[in-house]
Amino acid sequence: MREKKQKLNFYGRRKGRKLLQGRQAQIQEKLPRVLIPICPGEEQLDPMSLFYPPVKDVWMEIGFGAGEHLAYHASTNPDIGFLGIEPFINGVASLLSKMERQDLNNVRLLNDDVRLLLCNLASNSLGRVFILFPDPWPKKKHRRRRLFSHALLDKLSQQMRPHAELRFASDNMCYIREVLEVVSNRNDFNWEPRRSKDWKKPPSDAIETRYESKARKVGQPCVYLSFRKV
Repeated sequence: MREKKQKLNFYGRRKGRKLLQGRQAQIQEKLPRVLIPICPGEEQLDPMSLFYPPVKDVWMEIGFGAGEHLAYHASTNPDIGFLGIEPFINGVASLLSKMERQDLNNVRLLNDDVRLLLCNLASNSLGRVFILFPDPWPKKKHRRRRLFSHALLDKLSQQMRPHAELRFASDNMCYIREVLEVVSNRNDFNWEPRRSKDWKKPPSDAIETRYESKARKVGQPCVYLSFRKV
């Protein structure tokens, strides 16, 4: 008998406006080919096994939005395997379209809650993780819904290798303060900025995302944090 799928509280949209016929066809035809399998029970998934030709490392983006950032890195790092996690099906369709246009075969996707994957991902299997401009849930009563938390880091701490990088970006200063407070109370991740531009400017290999562009247009400063797994 198959085990029941783990039930988790999920906050956020899974679907927006109706997909165009071509995008819907991509979801039906192409998504199954690149879908990350969720292992039953205690079975662990080695993400390296998802890619052929073999890759030298695996990076993951949690909440890739429309996929412009992930597609860019996948195209400029063909020897890296990418895990893209995004429950919003319209964003998944957008990334699938980019993957087809750019002929990207080093990307695997999960259109569901990242916690389903983190429960089964092999230890020390990730070299970099991106969490860029996640929903800040600005209302005080909703802040417990925020993605970045001790619970998330407990999982990532197991699956990220020593010295692996965790990148976080947001234009919500309350969220930034909370993230720094969470990390400062742990001994498995370090933040070591040398100067202010280390957090005021995006990494040199980054591209501007839609959410980042919206923030800049209204004069909202963005903060870029880079943490190292101990």
